Amino acid sequence: MTFLKALKQAEAYLQECGIADAKTDAWYLLEYMLKDHYQEVSKTWYLLHQMEEMTDVEYAEYQFLVTERGTRRPLQHITGQQEFMGLDFIVNDKVLVPRQDTETLVEEALKHCQPGQQILDMCTGSGCIIISLMVHCHGMTGVASDISKSALEVAKENASRHQVLIDFKDGDLFDNIDGKYDMIVTNPPYIPTDEIIKLEREVRVFDPRGALDGKEDGLYFYRKLVIESLGFLKSKGWLIMEIGYDQGAAVSELMNNAGYSDIKVIKDIAGLERVVSGKKA
Repeated sequence: MTFLKALKQAEAYLQECGIADAKTDAWYLLEYMLKDHYQEVSKTWYLLHQMEEMTDVEYAEYQFLVTERGTRRPLQHITGQQEFMGLDFIVNDKVLVPRQDTETLVEEALKHCQPGQQILDMCTGSGCIIISLMVHCHGMTGVASDISKSALEVAKENASRHQVLIDFKDGDLFDNIDGKYDMIVTNPPYIPTDEIIKLEREVRVFDPRGALDGKEDGLYFYRKLVIESLGFLKSKGWLIMEIGYDQGAAVSELMNNAGYSDIKVIKDIAGLERVVSGKKA
């Protein structure tokens, strides 16, 4: 079995399994497997070796990975990593896989970041938001909280990987938080409970439900965050939250009613509402 034939075989299998990016995923899985056997693997390396025979061990390992992806297990759970804001993050089934949509939140937050500021990341998950902010804007003090101890272990590993110092707190929203912050960022659960069953299998089955479920109307955590954040924000501090594509008006209204100023809804690269930000008066 040559590398080329194995790759084509994997592409066909993943297409049969309903994987939207079958060709891309087949390549990433091959690259991931080969990195355990060769010092340097790239598309150029593959083109030079594609007609060579795979070893039995290589082929068996590749078949296992492809079969796992065929179950709709997320590619990132198989490889254990995901790129976000130009950084590599460790991920597993205890945290949401960082998505490009969430980069919109980080990019908006970076507009307000300055050295010396104190920043709080609520529902931190993998830690991708606060770690990216601290890597791209040096000199800030970071605190991150999550109700899931397993998620916090992943976030701590990622903070160590990227050499940023963050004070991690275990608790339900603001339960174990003290002090005042220049900015609070968060990607809370916001999928209405009844909508979760409609999500892709990769998300519905393999992502932690607690990181998805925003209760009956998806706004449960926004109602708490908008009000409770006021007690932890400095004057003119920013609250910046990721939202669902149809939640901009509702979350903006919550912030307006709570007295925030400069409220705006920011769209992601696909043109969908993705972030709401506002400033404490």
